[in-house]
Amino acid sequence: MVQKKPDSARIEHAVEVAKKAHEGQFRKTGEPYIVHPLAVKKILEEWGMDEDTIIAGILHDTVEDTDLTLEDIKKEFGESVAFLVDGVTKLSTARNGMRDIDTYLPATKDNFLRLMIALGDDIRVLIIKLADRLHNLRTLSALPPDKQKKIAKETLEVFAPLADRLNMGLLRVELADLSFKYVDPRRFEELKKLIETRNKSAEKSLKKIEEEVTAALKKEKIKFQLSGRVKSVYSLHKKLAKYDQNINAVYDLTALRVIVEDVTDCYLALGIIHSLYTPMNGRIKDYIAMPKQNGYQSIHTTVITKDKHVVEFQIRTKEMHEYAERGLAASFYYNEQKLTENYKKGKIEHLPTNLLWITELQMTAAKLREGKKVDLKKLKINLFADKIFVYTPKGDIIDLPKGALPLDFAYRLHSEIGDHVVGVKINGKMSNLNKRLEQGDIVEILTSKNQTPKTSWLDRIITSHARSKLLHRLNLINRPDDVIPKHKTKK
Repeated sequence: MVQKKPDSARIEHAVEVAKKAHEGQFRKTGEPYIVHPLAVKKILEEWGMDEDTIIAGILHDTVEDTDLTLEDIKKEFGESVAFLVDGVTKLSTARNGMRDIDTYLPATKDNFLRLMIALGDDIRVLIIKLADRLHNLRTLSALPPDKQKKIAKETLEVFAPLADRLNMGLLRVELADLSFKYVDPRRFEELKKLIETRNKSAEKSLKKIEEEVTAALKKEKIKFQLSGRVKSVYSLHKKLAKYDQNINAVYDLTALRVIVEDVTDCYLALGIIHSLYTPMNGRIKDYIAMPKQNGYQSIHTTVITKDKHVVEFQIRTKEMHEYAERGLAASFYYNEQKLTENYKKGKIEHLPTNLLWITELQMTAAKLREGKKVDLKKLKINLFADKIFVYTPKGDIIDLPKGALPLDFAYRLHSEIGDHVVGVKINGKMSNLNKRLEQGDIVEILTSKNQTPKTSWLDRIITSHARSKLLHRLNLINRPDDVIPKHKTKK
């Protein structure tokens, strides 16, 4: 379905409604409050969001901060806009009083639950909140130091990782760097100067490399765009921690980005670059053939020039570049179909691989609404931890959290497969159900119609999805000699 162009008249009407509702209100910066909703509107428009999302962004603070009600919004702009505004309001309420996400204190637990419910209803709620958070960070200097640090820390722990899961690269970088500047200002300035100094010293050599690559690509009549990419401050901070603060081990401080017409040209460009320079062993990453968990695609290669300079190249198509920069907001997979409508139609399990985490979020939200208990630490693992890609024997890609076990894989395929597991082959060899899966494993689940789930399997899963399916089946069996314990999933 092709997304309709947003109705500017309807959007302008929303602006007038917001102006009237926020009249007499001011931000900490001293500006009229309407400046903030208008900034959120501009950000959402830049991301290419649909009309209802833009209008909800304009009105996102009205229910919480003005006399305007959800019923007023519903009558004026429809149920969808009211639904989104309600979701953002719940999300704002949820984060009030939240401290460290790793500290599950009774006072913060309910807030975190409400946050999960608000996000689970419609992913556009999160996108509006990300736009709201971005503008608030851009104007964070107006707040007292203690609030600056709290908001910045929360952004690093929750919202920047969520932006990354949506593959909104530009947003992730800006959120992380703006936040890091307040969380650790001295370290931020130190690394910023280091990046500037390193890049200045490499300027001449990079210009020479650009000229050589440009000439070689033109000779082969490949249409391309060549530009530089400087590593962000927070990304460098994390990488230096990984390499014991050794800056010489960071090869992608500056990278050259080659954007071409199609996938074939990506591999042609890779071959041309390798004909010019020596590729470093173990430094070629093909994220086109094997995308990252958030859907990111590109070829990365680090080479050594004849002058002994080390430089990283990133090669991708225009479409891949657009998705790498703006992620879900760029293509907006759902177009005008709301996430909630897809859930109601039973389409949860037909999401793209890189969006399966949204399914987990929705399932968790549904449990919370039903009053069921949720293991928050396990939820954090599933949503924020690193993921791995494993394969079925037919080559289908399955996205799982690191540390996942064969039963997690089986239940991700289908509950009927999970219920009847008798064994597993990993990379063609017989293995056991306690073996943790690794990136790139080919996993074959062996089943038998005579097999039934066992309570001991609760020790052999880490995902909420698998645990939910297993417990459901065990409750259906309801054998008197098979009492289901109150059991915590192992990490």
